[in-house]
Amino acid sequence: MTITYQVKNGIYVNMTNRCPCACTFCLRQNGPGVYGSDSLWLEREPTVEEVCADLDRWNLADYDEVVFCGYGEPTERLDDLLAVAAHIRATASIPIRINTNGLADLIAGEPVAQKLEGLIDTVSVSLNTPDAEEYLALVRPRFGAQSYDAMLRFTEDCTRYVPNVVMTVVGEPVTSLEAQAKCGAICDRLGVRLRVRPYES
Repeated sequence: MTITYQVKNGIYVNMTNRCPCACTFCLRQNGPGVYGSDSLWLEREPTVEEVCADLDRWNLADYDEVVFCGYGEPTERLDDLLAVAAHIRATASIPIRINTNGLADLIAGEPVAQKLEGLIDTVSVSLNTPDAEEYLALVRPRFGAQSYDAMLRFTEDCTRYVPNVVMTVVGEPVTSLEAQAKCGAICDRLGVRLRVRPYES
């Protein structure tokens, strides 16, 4: 099964297929893998030791970053993710990023941003829409109405503990130019950067 894979000049880590969201635009609906990877559907969740061993196959000095992403929400396995990040820190000098839906606090049942301090260089949070109601329709989180505010709160918390915090939206037709501008205003208020990701069907 595919635990780590290359995207451009980054090494991506696929630790889980669990996710509390069912986004209408999710790439998982389009096929078993992305960017030429083998299937990212896991037979089972790999152990921390298996993930570290798989990472050790790569010469990380040749790459720009390690990204926790894959076909699931990485903070579903937050403690294991942090253990792997600690292994990376001990064996390589490379930036570490988490791509997340920002619902880590709801998944864990407690605030978790402080746990990222010293281990994670960048957190990229999927904002997707400036409106809580539209967010529910687009992202379909299992936590319901509390999800949007929890995602914003997690993002703001991360700015205290992580050097680089980014929020992303998927470009047109998923997110209109008007909505992108409103998302930009939210990012300005939170003190983070907005990145518009291209829509991929």
